[in-house]
Amino acid sequence: MPTIKILPHAEYCPEGAEISAPAGTSICEALLDNDIHIEHACEMSCACTTCHVVVRKGFESLNESDESEDDLLDRAWGLEPQSRLSCQAILAQQDVTIEIPKYSINHAKENH
Repeated sequence: MPTIKILPHAEYCPEGAEISAPAGTSICEALLDNDIHIEHACEMSCACTTCHVVVRKGFESLNESDESEDDLLDRAWGLEPQSRLSCQAILAQQDVTIEIPKYSINHAKENH
């Protein structure tokens, strides 16, 4: 079972965290299942960028992004070459390290 290392984020996990999730799980699902309440305004339907993460290690082990995700990522705050929408990034067998950007384009946060 792969491990996701989450780098410290002032709001979502100030101390950072390490969680495990089965291969085939999206990074967003894994975070939410482990009480890391990342924004996901479109309910993980690949229609926004609020769940944007930067994959610092293990990027190549994730599934490839599709055209819809790539188009949305162009609107994400703090876009980097290793950016992914966490709702679309599916874990394989390799561990990954992610960083949740400080900001998102979401002006109002919702409790999901």
